[in-house]
Amino acid sequence: MGDTEMKDLQEITNSSADALLSSIEAARRDASIRLDTRRRTLMGQFLTPASVATFMAGMIECTKPVVRILDPGAGLGALSAAFVAAMCHRPQRPNAIALTAYEIDPLLVGYLRETLDLCRAMSEEAGIRFEGRIIADDFLEAGASTFAGDLFGTGEKERFDCAILNPPYRKIRTESRERKLLRSIGLETTNLYAGFLAVTARLLAPLGEMVAITPRSFCNGPYFEPFRRFFLREMRFCRVHVFDARDRAFADDKVLQENVVFRAVKTEDLDGDVVVSASVGPDGSGLRMRTIKHDELVRPRDHHAFIHIVPDDDGGPIRHRMASLDASLSDLGLTVSTGRVVDFRAKELLRAQPGRSTVPLIYPCHLRDGFVEWPNDRTRKPNALALGPRAEDLLVPEGYYVITKRFSAKEERRRVVAAVYDPTRVAAARVAFENHLNYYHVRGSGLPVTVAKGLAAFLNSTLVDAYFRQFSGHTQVNAADLRFLRYPAWDSLVALGRHIGKSFPPQEELDRLVEEVVSRG
Repeated sequence: MGDTEMKDLQEITNSSADALLSSIEAARRDASIRLDTRRRTLMGQFLTPASVATFMAGMIECTKPVVRILDPGAGLGALSAAFVAAMCHRPQRPNAIALTAYEIDPLLVGYLRETLDLCRAMSEEAGIRFEGRIIADDFLEAGASTFAGDLFGTGEKERFDCAILNPPYRKIRTESRERKLLRSIGLETTNLYAGFLAVTARLLAPLGEMVAITPRSFCNGPYFEPFRRFFLREMRFCRVHVFDARDRAFADDKVLQENVVFRAVKTEDLDGDVVVSASVGPDGSGLRMRTIKHDELVRPRDHHAFIHIVPDDDGGPIRHRMASLDASLSDLGLTVSTGRVVDFRAKELLRAQPGRSTVPLIYPCHLRDGFVEWPNDRTRKPNALALGPRAEDLLVPEGYYVITKRFSAKEERRRVVAAVYDPTRVAAARVAFENHLNYYHVRGSGLPVTVAKGLAAFLNSTLVDAYFRQFSGHTQVNAADLRFLRYPAWDSLVALGRHIGKSFPPQEELDRLVEEVVSRG
């Protein structure tokens, strides 16, 4: 084929790709209107916009002459269409594409069938043989059964060269059918999306690649630790991308969720580079990118297997400064726990205002400028808990405690927000902390005052905030995350605490004090 013919074919291909993706985007908007909202929530369905699908398909590197591609939970086929468009755009195209798409929703299967017809037409126009197969079965069930050798009823274990997926996002109960299916392949997880990733990883051929968009929540925390271990036994990350704006990826669905897009390869060899990047949205605006070693993304000695996503070069020094701190929480003899009062379970004990036979009940709304202000007459939350037999296990004794909020968003000024509970400001022999708080203590009792103030100052520093954002992509600040941190030594916390009087200094001054402690250590 001459250069002119090749150019003409490329122009035709580009035009066909644009038309295909425009058609898919129109179908997505139509399907979003027609789909039952309650059912979508039940199934965890969030249809992939064409811009996100195109971004993801651009990450796939497969160069095999015959590409076997899996799209689990395909929806109306946006990811499949973007993949086919990307293959047709390549100067060196595959000879054939064999695409397997799973979708269990009957309405979406109709759209998906039309999408694969368009994919076939475009592939043939580009000189690529195309075979599309729709399987209207439960992907987890079919995937789990393949390890018994009966996927598709063939008695063979089918393997794929590539997978591209936007898995459903839904919590799964301990005794649910999905949980039991995943246990059968050796995975314990609390969310459906992690199950889809795990089954997909098992279905890939050696050196097969996966590109997925998921919530970032799997990167840290105890609930996803078994999944992280499972996944890292099967796969190695090669590219990890985050969007700065949480509301861009699935804007039409008004999803306020921090997402991560990643490419991973099926191999046990973790010795390689990872490209870490970030942009405002899927159009690539404000793109930052850096290359790191895999053991910088997941530290080999970290038994929690946290995943650190740091697209900016200044993340390394922050991580090294935190790692150089002297103490773990256990070295300090401190413990962090979650507040004991779950208010909907203790409704009969809640009181709007303190009175006889009550104790202070501390909520996040009581944290102000580094200390607990109680009671708070500006809140609708209860200020007190009634004493009685049912309250005994919910209380802690009088003392100095450091309290942190359990929930914060990435848009907030600080992800970790800490305050000192000062018993000289709240006259009570005992106190109760609500479940949306974590509290630091010494074997159930309070801390020395200077340690409490120093610890709160450290937790409120820009250093801790910047470090925490490297591995936490969801709204929770779990007690497990706080246990994971390194801390200044006891004497350093005391020295820092001596600089804190009846109020905390402005952020710039606080950061200077913390930096002195860190540098001295």
